[in-house]
Amino acid sequence: MTDNIIRMDATRLADLIARKELSPVEVVEAHLDRISEVNPKLNAIVTVADGARTAARQAEAAIMSGEKVGPLHGVPFTVKDVIDTAGVLTQRASPIFRGRVPDKDAPAVARMKAAGAILLAKTNAPEFAFSIETDNLLTGRTNNPWNLDYTPGGSSGGESAAIAANMSPIGIGSDVAISTRGPAAHTGIVGLKATHGRVPLTGHFPQVPRRFWHIGPMARSVRDVALAYSLISGPDGADGFSTLSPGIDVGIGKAGRPLRVGWMTSDFFGPTDPDVVATVKAAAEALAVAGGVLVEEVKLPFLKDIDTVGVLWKLQQMETHPEFGRVTTGHEDQVFRHVQLILDTPDTPIDEFVAAEQTIQFLRDRFAAYFQRYDVLLCPVTPFPATKHGLDDVTVDGQTISAFQVMSATSPFSLTGLPAMTLRFGTSRDGLPIGVQIAASWYAESNMFDVASHLEAVSPVRNLHPEL
Repeated sequence: MTDNIIRMDATRLADLIARKELSPVEVVEAHLDRISEVNPKLNAIVTVADGARTAARQAEAAIMSGEKVGPLHGVPFTVKDVIDTAGVLTQRASPIFRGRVPDKDAPAVARMKAAGAILLAKTNAPEFAFSIETDNLLTGRTNNPWNLDYTPGGSSGGESAAIAANMSPIGIGSDVAISTRGPAAHTGIVGLKATHGRVPLTGHFPQVPRRFWHIGPMARSVRDVALAYSLISGPDGADGFSTLSPGIDVGIGKAGRPLRVGWMTSDFFGPTDPDVVATVKAAAEALAVAGGVLVEEVKLPFLKDIDTVGVLWKLQQMETHPEFGRVTTGHEDQVFRHVQLILDTPDTPIDEFVAAEQTIQFLRDRFAAYFQRYDVLLCPVTPFPATKHGLDDVTVDGQTISAFQVMSATSPFSLTGLPAMTLRFGTSRDGLPIGVQIAASWYAESNMFDVASHLEAVSPVRNLHPEL
């Protein structure tokens, strides 16, 4: 029964609990057992919440007494260790914050709890959540559950690895350039970056660069991610970027016409692995065959002409450099390599900074025009699957490129604040998951979820689990 429990998605668990066919205590214990079994191999979980068992007993009592319960009542969830959890260690993946225990939940966490979910554990991240790999001086390196020699990506790599390995059914991560979508793709789960501001960033570290950071849900099914998004989105009265009611969505709804999906693969994000190209093409073909949507190959040459990774770096550097300098002063011997790289990088010259800002305006204008013709864009999440740990460069389709180019297909949507999500649709020649990315116009998350649900229904790799 334990194997069945840990492989169920959160929606299924909540349904069985509500119908008294499954106990919250059973569910929490099954996941704690799984953590004990496989986390030593993965190092995805860094702290188990002391109150999980007590919360499970309370959830069971509420069910047995007939109380009205929330949509995730009794379901465990995990949280990236840069997001505040009241009374539970939140160490920001750095020895500088060793032993830090917040006294207040981040809004995303509080809203999950209000829906009845039970905080199970905190998950690993790179130092200050700023790297494409999940590794740090305090809690070490996280491994990919599909191959322990490979990275799950960053910065929500601990969260993605925990969910993929069935240690958690659902969780909360964050994304500044790739950090929910890339790790989700590398480990074969679903990850969401909603429109910027949809989910308050309150209680997240760092807060810079605020205009690019997003908090978002991660899970093994589209319906779980959609449910969690509906629960954690909306203003909190503290984050000035989070102002729009979650009930406002500009998707086509019941417009009486099919969704229009444009798709593209290589050439627009730099060198792209042939397995990734084949996976995106297969997803487009599957959508076309399934019907209900109009599918057309598109070309967006402006993406080919812009180094969005470079643009993001130039802009974030001017905000993270002073903030990280302030935090690390007096702790120079406790700084890991990626934050050190930021500290060692000179400030962006003002003319380059202004040019980068204008590039974002250009990107927003071009995407606005694209979404007049199409409802959704289907494209790669990353130009190559997960790599072995610690690589500075990778060879893709015969060309050697920087490992940081893993962000080339996700950065455009971070810079512009557009919603984007990923789900698995293929497997590499090395047996690693390959995802596809689905983007929509601002505040049109429903279009994105619609296409993702279509793809999930016809996915040739649905419900696969790594053997550990």
